[in-house]
Amino acid sequence: MRIFIDTANLKEIKDAADMGLLDGVTTNPSLVAKEGYKDFKDLLIKICEIVDGDISAEVVSTISDGIVKEARDLAKIHKNIVIKVPIIKEGLKAVKILSSEGIKTNVTLCFSPSQALLAAKAGAYLISPFVGRLDDISHDGMNLISQIIQIYDNYGYDTQVLVASVRHPMHVVEAALMGADVCTIPFKVIDQLVKHPLTDIGLQNFLKDWDKLNKS
Repeated sequence: MRIFIDTANLKEIKDAADMGLLDGVTTNPSLVAKEGYKDFKDLLIKICEIVDGDISAEVVSTISDGIVKEARDLAKIHKNIVIKVPIIKEGLKAVKILSSEGIKTNVTLCFSPSQALLAAKAGAYLISPFVGRLDDISHDGMNLISQIIQIYDNYGYDTQVLVASVRHPMHVVEAALMGADVCTIPFKVIDQLVKHPLTDIGLQNFLKDWDKLNKS
């Protein structure tokens, strides 16, 4: 399973990349706004310099012609740019066009298996089901991942399943057990994945014993 980081914070991206685990980055307008960046293209260039992998850049147009225009412009920035497109009618029209031009798309804001099916039919490179947001309204987000994987396996679709809106480490573990292609994770959750209390206790004991050995 490929691991992406879900952030627009360059320090977080660099820290995760330094651990040797990053295969890509996902951004969205909210994450970019949170960091206060004014020049989105410059931010994408900086991210591409840190991570050699898929970098998702989201369009803001909701009309197919506008989406395609934005996508073509963003795709020129770097070969690793993947265009995030919302799963709406106009988005699907744009995905079909972009796919035919060899521009990779990440169809986002997916909340149902039927939406995922349509995205695959349109030629999406990635589908992004939002598991955490489903959990927030008392639905089983990971069940959606299972359904999408089964549908894609049934018909041999090439679209990869990217688990998004990850809230905690178990979302990541379940995604890996189900065979999801990608999981995009906030830096906070990446940090949680590394830690275990028994690791901390074991390391502390090893260091104490080593100090005793060197003092004797």
